Amino acid sequence: MKASRRAKRMSRHHARTKKGAALNMVSLMDIFTILVFFLLVSSSSVKDLPNVKQIQLPESTAEQLPKETVVIMVSDKDIVVQGRKVAEVAAVMRNSGAIEPLKEALMRLTERKLGGQPASADGKPVVHEVTILGDKEIPFKLLKRIMLTCTEARYSNISLAVMHKTEDKG
Repeated sequence: MKASRRAKRMSRHHARTKKGAALNMVSLMDIFTILVFFLLVSSSSVKDLPNVKQIQLPESTAEQLPKETVVIMVSDKDIVVQGRKVAEVAAVMRNSGAIEPLKEALMRLTERKLGGQPASADGKPVVHEVTILGDKEIPFKLLKRIMLTCTEARYSNISLAVMHKTEDKG
């Protein structure tokens, strides 16, 4: 028996739909590109200081966000610059004056960053910044000597890291 026109049309229609739906890969790649770009941009604006469990930062109501600077971490045992231990607190407290291993580490970082040039292209001296993460129990004498060493190593902009304390409104 011969198939009717309707049966032929239905068989053609079913043959077309059996191929399956194809994904539009161009649109999918566009979406992922936008997503990756958004994540890269948003992650670069986050400024966070390294978190060390053995250091208890003092509290403050300061509102200023931390900048990306050279970080000096001072615990009750060690002085660490950019993740590298440079001195032990016990040995530093026995001496007086500037802390030489800390000064050498800071000068090395300056040399690496600037290539040995003390001034910028316009002739002005370069301002170096350092952030000190000091445990709240370290003696002030030690903190004062660390700050003296930083200024001798041409790090004149010194910041102290603190934990944000909420204000009591009662």
